[in-house]
Amino acid sequence: MELTDKDVQKVAKLARLNIHQDEADRLTGEMNSILGYIDKLAELNTDGVEPTFHASAANNAFREDACKKSLPVEEGLANAPASEDGSFKVPKVIE
Repeated sequence: MELTDKDVQKVAKLARLNIHQDEADRLTGEMNSILGYIDKLAELNTDGVEPTFHASAANNAFREDACKKSLPVEEGLANAPASEDGSFKVPKVIE
């Protein structure tokens, strides 16, 4: 798949980025290079290859689930800009 300058401008608009024409030209070439590499990877035969989610073996570092005394409400709210009835008070963001 070959991207055009128009495609790059559309992606920039969707990302709310203002790019100049010289940047669009450079990005078109870079993005086409990346897509070309992806197309090359798609040619590989991956039959019988187990799917992985990590490139290397990784083990989770779990700790024992133990009950501990929690932070007192007053201490937790001590640095809050605003609090009310034992909770953080935040500005309304939904009309």
